[in-house]
Amino acid sequence: MKNVMEMNHVLVVEDDKEIREGVEIYLKSQGYEVFQAADGAEGLDVIDREDIHLAIVDIMMPVMDGISMVVKLREKYDFPVYFFFLSKSEEVDKIMGLNMGADDYVTKPFTPMELLARVNSQLRRYRRFMERLEDKNENSRIHTIGGLEINEDNVEVTVDGETVKMTPIEYKILLLLVKSPGRVFSAEEIYERVWNEPYMGDTRTVDLHIQRLRKKLDLKDNIQSVYKVGYRLVE
Repeated sequence: MKNVMEMNHVLVVEDDKEIREGVEIYLKSQGYEVFQAADGAEGLDVIDREDIHLAIVDIMMPVMDGISMVVKLREKYDFPVYFFFLSKSEEVDKIMGLNMGADDYVTKPFTPMELLARVNSQLRRYRRFMERLEDKNENSRIHTIGGLEINEDNVEVTVDGETVKMTPIEYKILLLLVKSPGRVFSAEEIYERVWNEPYMGDTRTVDLHIQRLRKKLDLKDNIQSVYKVGYRLVE
């Protein structure tokens, strides 16, 4: 589980190197870990590599502008985003930016204290949101992935509201995968955690049950094989 109290990774996406490095110096002095990018495409690459908790993004940049970048990142990520603006007269850009997924904006020129106050405020809200989400996930006994739902209380699996009959082994494998979406489980780990027996080196038993789950639940694109590693369930 992510430690929400350590959520302090800030990405600064700005084509002006002096502004970018100035923001980094100040935020680092306040305990933040800062990542830099010179345009939107580079910013998306950083987000895919690193665990980013807040992004500060300029609007006008080469290669990929800030609005295009935020539209793309909102397809996968929900952390707070601030836009940089050159002046207070850019009302159209402000409205467009907020509509496209930004949480707020900072008008240039800005003071370091103003920027820090905004960053602190947004990350406090995001930490509280993630804490509530993690508490809910830990205590919940109903798990959903798209149209798939598993109810641990009544040991029921439904797809788009229709009950699907499962064998005990199929149910245990599915529950293991759905409770850790995106995590890759080896055949050995799946076997030992589901069958409660030492793994004997033959993956065919696990492979067969995975194939049945894919077919029965129409999850051929969701239960993925990771070459020479194992299986994972994705949205």
